[in-house]
Amino acid sequence: MIELKKINKVYDDGFQALKDIDLTFEEGKINVLIGPSGCGKTTTMKLLNRLTEHTDGQILIDGKDIKEINPIELRRRMGYVIQSIGLFPHMTIYDNVATVPKLLKWEKQKIKQRVEELLNMVSLPPETYMKRYPSELSGGQQQRIGVIRALAAEPSTILMDEPFSALDPISREQLQDELVRLQKEIKKTIVFVTHDMDEAIKIADQIILMKDGHVVQKGSPQELLSNPANDFVKEFIGEERLGNNQSLPPLNKLIVKDYPSIPSTLSVEEAVNKMVSNHVAGLPVVDAEGAYLGVISLYKALDHKKASLVDLVDNTVMTVQETTDSNELLSKISGEKSIIPLLSEENKLIGVVDNKKLLEALHQIYKSKSGVA
Repeated sequence: MIELKKINKVYDDGFQALKDIDLTFEEGKINVLIGPSGCGKTTTMKLLNRLTEHTDGQILIDGKDIKEINPIELRRRMGYVIQSIGLFPHMTIYDNVATVPKLLKWEKQKIKQRVEELLNMVSLPPETYMKRYPSELSGGQQQRIGVIRALAAEPSTILMDEPFSALDPISREQLQDELVRLQKEIKKTIVFVTHDMDEAIKIADQIILMKDGHVVQKGSPQELLSNPANDFVKEFIGEERLGNNQSLPPLNKLIVKDYPSIPSTLSVEEAVNKMVSNHVAGLPVVDAEGAYLGVISLYKALDHKKASLVDLVDNTVMTVQETTDSNELLSKISGEKSIIPLLSEENKLIGVVDNKKLLEALHQIYKSKSGVA
């Protein structure tokens, strides 16, 4: 966890870039710093790896003051991705990605395995790309290398300073999708600077909106869209985005937590009986530890009574996590006819989305937008 307490930054010429900043960058989340030019977002990021020093206040990483950490050691513990990518043009892709592990004196075989693993992670086959040079790659491919180079030494924190802003719109969108996908695997603490509100809404777990060295508002994208703190926030977000915002209740208000489930040890006939007694056409199936396996359909079970229950489980049914934003659910739910299980980060079944409550919430949104009483 990274905490900023009463941080001020005053430059030698007397300009105060940051004013009494209190912030927590959420661990394992994408934290986006955003605001107009000169608001202090990049300065805030550079304080974290001591590329610039704060004037007063305290910055803690996992409870330790960063002024007690050697700046070189601190930077090696953090990945850093910048707009201009910064790949070394005279070095191969392999050597670029391996830069920090080599400085940390990792064994050669460990470095090779790590480079190959990272290249595969971003769909750049090692056998094709390891021996190439940056000039032989497209802009989007180079930025992918910039991202995995920052991940190479397995840092807990990644700093990203407008990393995609120089790319064309298609490459930029692809990299945003890639980052969101990657984060689900790596779960790093990411501090991401951008001036693009659409980018922030798309990728952020927490948005920190700044103006004139102050934090004006912080929260999830949905919190800012639903409850902008003042006129500046409304103006920065934009009327179009606010107008398109669909304010569903929080996901925990749309969940049935005591929904019945079927142990995987039951027979198909027992499963059918349970679904019939509960008047449902499908139920989640869990193992002995309560881990979610999938959904069993009444119709499929009736058609295959002699099969094993586990063989009939459908594990392709859409699920949502505890951390899923309820409005994000809308973008995924189109055409979904089955129940939608809610899972914990440990893949344990918590409950299911209550389709009736969801439908009622959507009706209320429609009425409010159309002026229907």
